[in-house]
Amino acid sequence: MIAAKIIPIIEGSSQHNSDLVAAGTPLLQQKVIEEGHSPHSAEMCIMPFTAYRNELNDKLRTGDATEPTYYATLAGLLEALADDVTAVVQPQHVINCGAPDIAVKRGPAPIGYVECKDIGANLDEVEKSEQLQRYRDALPNLILTDYLEFRWYVEGELRGEARLGRQDSEGKVHTTREGQAAVQELLKCFLRQEPPIAATAQQLARYMAGAAQMIRSSTEQALAQEAESGSLHGMLQAFEETLIPDLDPSQFADMYAQTIAYGLFSARFELYRRQPAV
Repeated sequence: MIAAKIIPIIEGSSQHNSDLVAAGTPLLQQKVIEEGHSPHSAEMCIMPFTAYRNELNDKLRTGDATEPTYYATLAGLLEALADDVTAVVQPQHVINCGAPDIAVKRGPAPIGYVECKDIGANLDEVEKSEQLQRYRDALPNLILTDYLEFRWYVEGELRGEARLGRQDSEGKVHTTREGQAAVQELLKCFLRQEPPIAATAQQLARYMAGAAQMIRSSTEQALAQEAESGSLHGMLQAFEETLIPDLDPSQFADMYAQTIAYGLFSARFELYRRQPAV
């Protein structure tokens, strides 16, 4: 688990916050300076979470908000915490593992993904779901959140968790200084991650195996849902007729996944090899 630095988060006017920093709150002053701002810009560390909480409450008060209602609010918080990233709401499917709710990119390259559940959802139960296990297997940098609690996974393992606050009996969100500090630290660690690069043969083998496993799982699900006249069943029948009689759907999904994953990798490698040297 990460050890979150406890940074004083002070509610109030911008002038009041700046005065407090200048008057002697060394830890907050150090944090602001590390972020590249002057001590009189302390509100830049405070306002994203205040605005985030207020926007959650505004949407909760409508009475008909659902999980997707808050996507843009969380995306705005992520972009406020790192000025070199873009948070894309409801991106296209990621390989074949599905479609996490938010993709975070640095330039054109994705650096992480966020899976959201409605406010108050039981994340312990979500953690056990097939969907989240699929995402953890496929995505090396992942956040699971109900907008108040945040769980960070790296290479499928839980790296850190933090809670911003809680709802009261009337459903209003309240945050705490400690919660804001812990969530800020966790999210900034998440946002500092770099796009995965296979630097060794072992890392490449692990990434390729993960991709093949995702494709196999998705293929098995598609076969179970598809009519027997569908295209995947047609390929299954062709494999049976030309390669392996009595091939069952699970075996076919495994063969299909390996063909796609390693075939595309081989094609990309060959294309790279044929490019003229600069």
